[in-house]
Amino acid sequence: MSKVQLYVYDLSNGLAKRMSRQLTGRQIDGIWHTSVVVFGKEVFYGQGISITAPGQSHHGAPLQVVDVGETALDEDTFNEYISEIGSHYTADKYHLLDFNCNSFTNDCVGFLTGGSIPDWIRDLPSDFLSTPFGAALRPTIDAMFRRPTPGAAPTPPPAPNPAALQQAAAASPEPALASALLQAVASQAYASGSLSAPTSVPRASAPGSSTVAAPIHICTNNSSLHGLLQSHRIAVVFFTSATCGPCKLIEPVFEGLAHQKTQGPNGGRVAFVKVDMAMGSGGQVGAEWSVRVTPTFLFFLDGKKQHEMKGVNAPELRTQIDLLLYQAFPPHPHTKLSLPAVEALSMNPILFQQVPPLDTVSNKLVASIDAASSSPDMQAVKKALTTAVLPYLKSRFPDTKTGGKKPAVPATPQLLTSFSATTKTLVATLSPAQLFPLVDMWRLAAVDDSAAANWLAIATNPDPDVLQLLLDKALEVLDASDPMQKSAGRSYILTVLRLLANGFAHPALARALLSRTGPGGKRVQVTRVVVATLLYEDAAVRTAAASLAFDVAAALQKSRVDRLRGGAALVAVEEDEEWEAELVSAVLEALSQEIQSEEVVHRLVAALAFLLRLSPSYEGQLAPLLEVLQSRETLESKLHKGGCGENGVQKPEVRKLIQEVAAKLCPTS
Repeated sequence: MSKVQLYVYDLSNGLAKRMSRQLTGRQIDGIWHTSVVVFGKEVFYGQGISITAPGQSHHGAPLQVVDVGETALDEDTFNEYISEIGSHYTADKYHLLDFNCNSFTNDCVGFLTGGSIPDWIRDLPSDFLSTPFGAALRPTIDAMFRRPTPGAAPTPPPAPNPAALQQAAAASPEPALASALLQAVASQAYASGSLSAPTSVPRASAPGSSTVAAPIHICTNNSSLHGLLQSHRIAVVFFTSATCGPCKLIEPVFEGLAHQKTQGPNGGRVAFVKVDMAMGSGGQVGAEWSVRVTPTFLFFLDGKKQHEMKGVNAPELRTQIDLLLYQAFPPHPHTKLSLPAVEALSMNPILFQQVPPLDTVSNKLVASIDAASSSPDMQAVKKALTTAVLPYLKSRFPDTKTGGKKPAVPATPQLLTSFSATTKTLVATLSPAQLFPLVDMWRLAAVDDSAAANWLAIATNPDPDVLQLLLDKALEVLDASDPMQKSAGRSYILTVLRLLANGFAHPALARALLSRTGPGGKRVQVTRVVVATLLYEDAAVRTAAASLAFDVAAALQKSRVDRLRGGAALVAVEEDEEWEAELVSAVLEALSQEIQSEEVVHRLVAALAFLLRLSPSYEGQLAPLLEVLQSRETLESKLHKGGCGENGVQKPEVRKLIQEVAAKLCPTS
C-alpha cells in the first residue's frame, strides 16, 4: 500500500483571505491549486500533466498537505493511467473554472483511492461565481481560456470589454481595488496568446477567481463518479467519446445547461459529469451502468438512477434536467400565487435626501463643541469640521441660490480618516441631543458618495468604526429607562434611522448593514434599532423606522428574487428564520398600533409582504406565527373605521395591497 497525499497551494498568497470579503461580500480563504503526491513524485495539471519531485514544482512548498488515503495499485498501473488521460488533460483544454488542476487531482484521487478531494476545494468556484463580482468576472476568465478552433493557429484572445470590467469592479465594495485586479486579469488575457507557463495564467487571475472545477466534472473511473453521486443531490452524467460525431452535436447543449443550472441557491448540489468511454477507466464506468453506446445520458437523484436517455435530443435533455431539478428542489408555493399588488411594489430603497442649510448644521455642531470644551483636541475637531468636512459637503450639495456650481470635492482617505476621528471624539464628548448634526453630515455623505458609503461599510478600514459608534449611542438612548433621556435623544434617533436607510443606496453598505457575521456585520444592531423605533411615540421617528424596515425587507426580497432567477444578487442576504420571525412580529405589532399615518401603514404592509414572499421558512416558521399573531385580522382592521384615521385607509393602491397580503400571504387564524 502506498500513501496518497494532496498538496494544497494558495495561488493568491494570502490575498484571498484578506480581501475576499471586501471584493465579493463572502469569505474565501484561498485560491486553491492542488497536486497529487504518490510513489515519491508530485503530479499536477496546468500546461499539460507535469511531474516533479514533491515540493519542487514552481509553486514551491505547499500551504497544506492532506492525507487522502492509500492505494493498492502499483506505480506502473498509475503511470499507464496518467499516460492514457494525458491526451485529455492538455494545455489547450485548461480553464481556470471549468477544467483545471483540481479537476485532474480529483480524478487521480478517485482512481487511486476511490475517494475525492475535499469539498472546500472542489466546490469553491460555484461559491465565487454566485457573487456579483464573480458573475461579472466570468466573461473575462472565459476570454482568457477560450479554446482555439480545431486546426486554426492559436491567436491571442481579444481584450475584454472595458465596460464589462467596470461592471465587475462596481459589483465589489472596493471598486478601486477590484478595478486594478481586473485590469491585471485583462492584461494577462490579452498578452498571453497561449498558456506558455503553468504559473502565469493562474497567478494573474488568482485574486478574483478560484482554480476549482466548476459546473462540469470529468470522471475517468468508477470511484470518482461514486464520489460525485454521494456529494450531490443531482447528477447528470454524459457518456461520450472522441470519435462520436453525434456527441459533438449535443455537447454544447449539455455544457450550456451545466452553466445555467448550476447557478442559484442549489447550484452547488447539482453535478454535470462527462465520462469519456475511451479514456482511462471510462469504459468500466459505462459497463457498471450498462452503457454501450454514445451519447448516453444518465440522470441521478440522491445517488439513485432515475432515467436514461440515448442519442441527440436537446429538448428531451432539457426536459429531463428540469424534471430532476423540480423533484429535488420543488419551487416555493408563492411562485404559484398571483400577487399583482405586491409585484408592483418597487424594491428600490426609501432614501432621505433632503439637504438642510449646511452652514446652519455646522454652526449648531460648533456651538455644542464650544460649550463642551475649549481643549486643543476639541479645537482640532472644530477645525477639521469647518475646513474639510463642511467644504466637502458643500461641494457635493451646492446652494442653488448662489449659483456657480463648483467641482465636487472627492472623499479622499485622508478626509474620511479625519471625519472618522472627529466622529469618535465627538461621540465620546457630546450628548445624543447635540450629536444629530454630525449624524446628518454622515447621512448626506452616505447617500451621495459611494466612497463615503464604502468607507462606512468596511469596519477594518477606518479606525474607528463610525457606524458601530453611532449605533451603540442610538441603542444607549433607546435602552434608557429615563423618559427625559429618551425624549432628548429624539432628533439623534431620527437622524440615525435616516442614515441607515440611506445606506441601502450602495450595495457595499447594504451588505454590511444586513450581514450577520464578519467584522463589518451590523445586522443585530440594526435590527434592535428597527424593532425599538417602530413603536416610537414620535410620528417622524415611526415614519423613518417604517422606511428602514421596508429597506431591509426590500433587500431581502430582491436577494430572493435574484436567486430564484438563477442570478447573483448584488446584495445577497443570508436567510435566518429567527431573524425574519422577529422582524415580522415587530412589523405586525407596529401595524396594530398605527392608527394615525396612512404612509406608515403603507410602508409597513409593503415591508411585511417582502418579508413573507418567497421566504424559505414561510411554511415551517412564519405561517404558524402569522396565525398566532392574527395577522389577517390586523391587516383587515386597517380598512375599517378607526383602523387608520377616521375612516380607515383611503388610497386605493394601499387598500388593494392590504387586501392582497391579508388574503394570500396571511393564513386564517
